[in-house]
Amino acid sequence: MAGQSERPLIHLDTHVVCWLYDGAVEKLSTAAQAAIRGGRLAVSPLIELEITYLHEIGRFRDEATTVLGVLAGHLGVHVSQTPYAQIVAHAVEITWTRDAFDRLIIAHAAADRAQLVTRDSLIRAHFPGAIW
Repeated sequence: MAGQSERPLIHLDTHVVCWLYDGAVEKLSTAAQAAIRGGRLAVSPLIELEITYLHEIGRFRDEATTVLGVLAGHLGVHVSQTPYAQIVAHAVEITWTRDAFDRLIIAHAAADRAQLVTRDSLIRAHFPGAIW
């Protein structure tokens, strides 16, 4: 078995985090499940903010800190600490989406040289590191 540092870094998109938290693994593609099983899992801090917004507007029942705490304990998901300036440097190059959350989440994965597990077809069409 490969050592922890040899496993690829895999970032998770917000919907993937929510599905994993809900135990809805069947919503993930086979490739997404394999990447999650074989990678070191990370999220951008933007995931916490987006889940907070979803919770505030009643679209997700639990608070982001609870969600991320459970996934940290069960799957080893960690919040990436890449400096914000590096993320923004990548984000200014992403001109194909106007969704600020998506833009920064993608930029964070790019800054970390990570792949991003996402079902979003626009992201998959434009971000070479997208997995689904």
